[in-house]
Amino acid sequence: MQNNAAKSALIEAGRWVSQKGWVPATGGNFSIKTETGFVVTASGYDKGHLASEHFLELNQQGEITAGSGKPSAETALHLKLYQLQPDTECVLHTHSVAATVLSRFIKGDTLSIQGYEMQKSLRGVRSHEDALKIAIFDNDQDIDRLAELVAQRHQSEPVVHGVLIRGHGLYAMGNSVAETRRHIEGLEFLFACELERIKLESAL
Repeated sequence: MQNNAAKSALIEAGRWVSQKGWVPATGGNFSIKTETGFVVTASGYDKGHLASEHFLELNQQGEITAGSGKPSAETALHLKLYQLQPDTECVLHTHSVAATVLSRFIKGDTLSIQGYEMQKSLRGVRSHEDALKIAIFDNDQDIDRLAELVAQRHQSEPVVHGVLIRGHGLYAMGNSVAETRRHIEGLEFLFACELERIKLESAL
């Protein structure tokens, strides 16, 4: 994808994600793989009101080649996800209530979901009976260290649809912008269902 097309796609995705309430304040960051490298959102902008000047262009090594502003510190994690899954074309990072709360409630390093028809919205999932596992990582301000932990985990449990960062949010990925958006919407529905299920069970 060319840089201008990538920016347009992310502007549209930003409006959609913002309307869902998944990127409050200036939270979240987005990226798309391009012909020359990557386009990523600059830090500090409302994702529901992005414009072309709110993006940075990076080469394949992650070095800034065009644009102004500060790249998000989490850009390194985007680049690591592209490296781990070469067919990934888009990464969207969101801060929904359900993803943030669930990632703190679950004490282990995996959120396991099973029994929901909506699981089939995710690439490769064929049945509600499949156990969908989303890796959870503790939040860390050292993004390079966090990215390396994701890479280490990927060796035994490949990252396919995305990862959760505890108390932070979801990084969803896909082989196109459309697939990444579908993965976010499917995962967020599943997270919301799990949160409601836990609350109902606690009330019994």
